Formats: sequence, C-alpha cells, structure tokens
Amino acid sequence: MNIPKIPLGKGVEWIEDWLTTYFGPIFDFIHAVIGGMVSGIDAALNFLPAIVLTLLIAALAYWIGKWRMALFAVLGLLLIDNLGLWGPSMQSLALVLTASLLAVVIGVPLGVFCAQSRTFQNIATPILDFMQTMPAFVYLLPAVSFFSLGVVPGVIASIIFAIPPTIRLTNLGIRQVSPELVEAADAFGSTASQKLFKLQLPIALPTIMAGINQTIMLSLSMVVISSMIGAQGVGAYVYRAVSQAKTGAGFEAGIAIVIIAILLDRLTQKLFKSKPQG
Repeated sequence: MNIPKIPLGKGVEWIEDWLTTYFGPIFDFIHAVIGGMVSGIDAALNFLPAIVLTLLIAALAYWIGKWRMALFAVLGLLLIDNLGLWGPSMQSLALVLTASLLAVVIGVPLGVFCAQSRTFQNIATPILDFMQTMPAFVYLLPAVSFFSLGVVPGVIASIIFAIPPTIRLTNLGIRQVSPELVEAADAFGSTASQKLFKLQLPIALPTIMAGINQTIMLSLSMVVISSMIGAQGVGAYVYRAVSQAKTGAGFEAGIAIVIIAILLDRLTQKLFKSKPQG
C-alpha cells in the first residue's frame, strides 16, 4: 500500500505566495532599507583611496592588537589592491557588515528574551536548530522570491544563516551570571532594566561578543553563495572562476576573502576581549 505523499513543498509555496500577495509593500520597504544600508557602507568604504583606508585600518589594528596585526593588515590589504580586487572586496565587506549589524540588532534582544523567559527559550531553540542545520542554499529561494535578485536577498539569507550564534550566546552569557550577584542586585532594589544593563550585560559581554564574532564569520561565508543570486563583490569572482574552471583567478579571489576574514576575526576578538582585572 502506497502512503500518499505529504504536500509539504506545496504548502511552503502556498505560504510564500500568500506572503508575497499580502505583505509585498513591507518587503519593498525592507528591500529599500537594506539596499540603502549596503550602498551607504560601500560608498563610505570607497570614499577614501585604498592606501588611506589601509593605513587607517592598520592604525586600528595596531591600537587593538599591536604591530603584528597592523603589519598583516597592511600587507594583506595592499595585496588585495594589487590584485585588482579592492572594489569587489569593499562590496563584499559592505554586505557582510550590513548583515552582521542587522543580525546583532535583532539577535541580542532575542537572546535577552530567551534568558529572561524559559518559555520563549523553549520556543526559540528548535527554530534556531532548524536555521543552523538547513543548507544555506535553501534560504536563497524565498529570499529571491520576496526581494528579487541582487544584494538584498543575499543580506537576508546571510542574516538567517548567521544570527543563531548571537542569540544562543547572548542567552548563555546572561544565564551564566552568578545568581548571588543577581540576588544582591535585587536586594539593593535594582529594577529589571538596571539589573540587565548594569550587571548582566556587562558580565556577559565576552560571551556575547564570541557569538557576534561567529555571526560575522558566518556572514562572510555567505559571500560566495550570495553571488549566485546577483550579489556583486569578490564572491562573484570566485563563482565565475569556478564556473569557468579558472583556478588562478579563483585562488586570487579566495585569498582576498581569507584576508578579510582574518582581519574581521582578529579585530573583533581583540576589540572586545575582556581585560584582566587588577
């Protein structure tokens, strides 16, 4: 006896059509906002000449991580410029920064809600598991349906794929705050907001920043995938190199992505690393 196939795919397509029909103006607004953010960040990154921006990033790297990181920043960014990939790299960086910023703005409050409500955490946990285990390519399909081709669906897909670590580690960091400290804050008459902003979030900041660091890295991992739906940048160079079997061009574009990834990883780790007491 053949069991009838559950029409799961048709149900998902029906929901997609319903959302497109009744929430089209909202999607258009989101498209305009995110597109404007990416364009603005890209324009800001390209406002200064490559050598000037390289020196500014090197100065920031020296201030945060001393001379080794500054040297790597100079050599790495000069190599990107020498390979003729400066403009595409800044486009990809704009996509990553936009996706990461929005993921943090959305993810940190959700993580706080998870920490304050066991019910909300129980609801959110399976959703986050689903978001992290679903192949990233699948997110491109509804993103294109709602936002057409281009950089915006790439940002949306990156947010969905990259936001779980921020939510999870914000929740974890707040829950790991010593109960004795929370009780002491309650004993001194602290309000819920005072307890959150003056006690729990400062103590949980290193854990939260670990989640944000993972979110940035996951957003960067979407650069090449996003190029498949029209997002420009260095990811598009990798995609074209793969489709045309150009190993050298693909390696050059890959090196640019690696340099950006290392810089973002080290800078975010060092910038928010908790300083030893005493």
